[in-house]
Amino acid sequence: MTLDEFRQSISSGSDNTPPANLSPLLQALWHDAHGDWERAHQLAQDVDTKDGAWVHAYLHRKEGDTSNAGYWYRRASREMFTGSLDDEWTHITEALLEQ
Repeated sequence: MTLDEFRQSISSGSDNTPPANLSPLLQALWHDAHGDWERAHQLAQDVDTKDGAWVHAYLHRKEGDTSNAGYWYRRASREMFTGSLDDEWTHITEALLEQ
């Protein structure tokens, strides 16, 4: 799936159900973009990998909890993103789609 296809699935998803073939982390980002931060957070916190920590960090940054976000960025072995939340969402989504 391309980034454009992923974005299209968000805008066309009327029932709050992501495409079936997405990994849990891409589902988390889908739900986040669809306005369901709680579901996104629930999915991300259940993935105990560096990528899971990265998505988790982004979600806490979006929430405004920079202290908690910093913890998760460290768990992900990444610096806290300093650009916009939209840019970070795109960066993470592209990286996960390439896997």
